[in-house]
Amino acid sequence: MVVLTKIYTKTGDDGTTALGSGQRVPKTSARIAAYGTVDETNAAIGIARTLLPASQEAPAEMLNRIQNDLFDLGADLCVPETGEPLPYTPLRLKDAQVDRLEREIDAMNSEMSPLTSFVLPGGSQAASALHLARTICRRAERCIIELKLTGNEQVSDTVCRYINRLSDHLFVMSRYVNAKGKDDILWKPGQNA
Repeated sequence: MVVLTKIYTKTGDDGTTALGSGQRVPKTSARIAAYGTVDETNAAIGIARTLLPASQEAPAEMLNRIQNDLFDLGADLCVPETGEPLPYTPLRLKDAQVDRLEREIDAMNSEMSPLTSFVLPGGSQAASALHLARTICRRAERCIIELKLTGNEQVSDTVCRYINRLSDHLFVMSRYVNAKGKDDILWKPGQNA
């Protein structure tokens, strides 16, 4: 359980922040960039949720679960797997969370016609916001992979799979809330050449 009685601590005034392990690192570290960008993704999804019409109850419920998952993912990233003992068991993302995303993608996709062109971000306000969340999610993925490729940093395969699958989920959902793809704006190659 998290209890926040005071929001500012002044401990980060020197340009460092504490990981979940207690270790202090520069705010510019690759790990902070990774879970900070996950937080940006979560905020963008929150905006998309507010733009969903009341009739879009199922997508809103999916996005609510995803926002909770992203806090789990951030918690996972903020406690590096170093092998050092901790006074608690760190929260780790589970394969079941990735599996749920895949089931939801498949279910939404089964209700739409196959794509015959790339989709331009747009259509409804909610779909546009989901596309923006998708692009931020892709940036979060790049940050996470960069962290994983850094010499001695540990990132679980489940985290990598989840963030990769999430951008696919947001893309499919953007089409789904665009009248199941009927209101998509399709790319027309060379149209303005």
